[in-house]
Amino acid sequence: MGALWMLVAGLLFAGMGVLVKLGAQQFSSSELVFYRSFFGLLIVYAMLQRARVTLYTRHWRGHLWRGLSGSVAMMLFFYCISTLPLATAITLNYTSSLFLAVLTVLVLKEKFHIPLSSALALGFVGVALLLHPTLAKDQLLPGLLGLSSGLLAAVAILNVRQLNELGESGMRIVFYFNLIASLSSGAWVLQDQLHAVAASDLPLLVSIGASATFAQLALTRAHRTGQTLVVGSLAYSTIVFSALFGLIIWHELPSFSAWIGIALIIASGMLSLRLAPTHTEARK
Repeated sequence: MGALWMLVAGLLFAGMGVLVKLGAQQFSSSELVFYRSFFGLLIVYAMLQRARVTLYTRHWRGHLWRGLSGSVAMMLFFYCISTLPLATAITLNYTSSLFLAVLTVLVLKEKFHIPLSSALALGFVGVALLLHPTLAKDQLLPGLLGLSSGLLAAVAILNVRQLNELGESGMRIVFYFNLIASLSSGAWVLQDQLHAVAASDLPLLVSIGASATFAQLALTRAHRTGQTLVVGSLAYSTIVFSALFGLIIWHELPSFSAWIGIALIIASGMLSLRLAPTHTEARK
């Protein structure tokens, strides 16, 4: 069931990417982050009320850091989706697994060993190959911002792991992330141009929030019911789904070097999952 939930999450995350790319034709990245977070917040709040889960938490600092790092990561990610091919933007965001391996070693104060170092080097070779086509199209800045979104996403994931270890509810983690993302992106939107929202725009904006929220909940369920390595590996199904959507909807066909880069990043991420130390191992 864990594997199935992860495939559902992968499909929903890819679907969210499609909706964001469509919405970017009319709304800015900050606006899309706000609507995604706000409507997601309403959905999760309703689910919390139905499940009778209290909003009280003693771990507000962890939620704050997770919310801020995740919000900035999402802002950069949405911008990259609007300017780069869908599969490229999502793959750059998924370099979070490489950065997470580095952060985990640093947090646990362990030394890099040759197998893990080799896996990470393989991944960053893939990043170079993936970014190469963007250089030819003068899209280096969006590419680097996509890479930055991966780094900040890794910080957010590390915060989520720490909150899970403290026994924090999965729905409460998602709720506070959406709350902080709504407030921070809302403040940014007020400083920027605000586009009018027509009734015809609501289905798209609500769908962005719904797909992202249900994807997060499916991801949480997958990690709780499945094996870590299997679930972590199937997370990369999002890249496959996004490549198919990009090809079908926008006729985006990555170059041969980009495909090699994507394959190396996926392989490196899967190896890093197996080779990097975990907090569970540290407690043992």
